[in-house]
Amino acid sequence: MRARGGQRRTGRPDGPAVTVRVVLADDQSLVRAGFRVIVNSAPDLMVVGEAANGREAVELTRATKPDVVLMDVRMPEVDGLAAAGQITADKALAATRILVLTTFEMDEYVFAALRAGASGFLGKGAEPEELQRAIRAVARGDALLSPAATRGLITRFLAGPAFEPSEHARKRLAELTGRERDVLVQVAAGRTNEEIADRLGISPATAKTHVNHAMTKLRARDRAQLVVIAYETGLARPPGLLP
Repeated sequence: MRARGGQRRTGRPDGPAVTVRVVLADDQSLVRAGFRVIVNSAPDLMVVGEAANGREAVELTRATKPDVVLMDVRMPEVDGLAAAGQITADKALAATRILVLTTFEMDEYVFAALRAGASGFLGKGAEPEELQRAIRAVARGDALLSPAATRGLITRFLAGPAFEPSEHARKRLAELTGRERDVLVQVAAGRTNEEIADRLGISPATAKTHVNHAMTKLRARDRAQLVVIAYETGLARPPGLLP
């Protein structure tokens, strides 16, 4: 487990200062080295530590309090999903976001990662620029769920015969207003605030306010968690999710 100092460095003289601090968690040193180069090549991103397993990832995250943890799924001692759950359950790490990176793009991994509190899911074959954009997206609280393929994996898993929302899950929606429920359905479809506003005939600022209220009432960390809740409660159900 390696950690770098918490001081934030400055990017290019004419560029932005580094604002996103990143921890890498992967059991393969060569993979971490590649990610380190990609992350540090962006003027606004910086790797502050590396972990070779889930246990180290949790310890390092608690020590450095990064903005984003790039988390592999399959790691020794403690796997990435368990580590993500420990991190998101720690109130002292409420500002830290988890971005899961894996070659195992299977339905159960996608949903389990999001259920554990991850803010997004990205294959290891992603292009460098895509990875950098993903880090920035989850760091600012967005859900990395807009790619249709990722949403499709989630919806297929939840639509399977083994999944049936419980009455307890449905009761989680009781505090939401009708408009907040409408917005939640739109969030579950991966739509941005601007797209939600256009669909519902409201302003983007109002859409954002409804999203924030839903997150507060449902105790969701970010939009990704709202997506999980929408499907778990049965509010959003594929196919034919939206008109």
